Amino acid sequence: MSQTILFTDRLSAGEQLAQLVSQEISQGSNRAISPIVYALPRGAIPVAIPVARKLKCPLDIIVAKKITTFSNRELAIGAVTTDGNVLWSSPKLLKRISCDLLNESRSLALEKALTQESQFASYRPQVNAEGDPTIIIDDGIATGMTILAAAEAIKANHQAAQVWIASPVAPRPLLPELNQSCNRLLILETPSPFLSVSRFYLHFDQVTTSVALDYLQQYNQQFSAAPKSNV
Repeated sequence: MSQTILFTDRLSAGEQLAQLVSQEISQGSNRAISPIVYALPRGAIPVAIPVARKLKCPLDIIVAKKITTFSNRELAIGAVTTDGNVLWSSPKLLKRISCDLLNESRSLALEKALTQESQFASYRPQVNAEGDPTIIIDDGIATGMTILAAAEAIKANHQAAQVWIASPVAPRPLLPELNQSCNRLLILETPSPFLSVSRFYLHFDQVTTSVALDYLQQYNQQFSAAPKSNV
């Protein structure tokens, strides 16, 4: 089944998202905020760069990995962040899986998340999100598991003033759940039917780790000499 192409690539989608985020910030009480942008690596980094550039703010990452079963690597039964925050799927689905298998699957996903975070450690800006709004960006939301887990981790461990979720595309039925988990939800398109994020991009090649690191390093060079004070 073919679907309408909405974006040329991640960078062009990021340019459109940057306009939406900027408009939201310029309205009313949002004008004075100094946000920090977080991307879910790897694919969200090229989407997040135009947003961070538009806002003149640092670009950091937050890693969240899907928890899947060994029999079906595409089925997300939850998501975990590097600090151990876990978001599980529906109880009905989890009842079919033993506790041992759930723990094993969670541990495997956590290991992957920690490995990826270590790969990006040297390229992250020195930021402290306490008291500031954070904007979490993905290149597209399908199930919502990873970005919801990331939002919960930001709220639990970073003491951000607000948590915003922003993405070029997401399924409309998921919007109420996303809205409940953040202070602002900014989505460019909510097409139906929604089969996969890749169908809405003309070019949606995998973003390799080396490319993602280059993006992050080059963008954050401007902030390396002046890390945010914790005082």
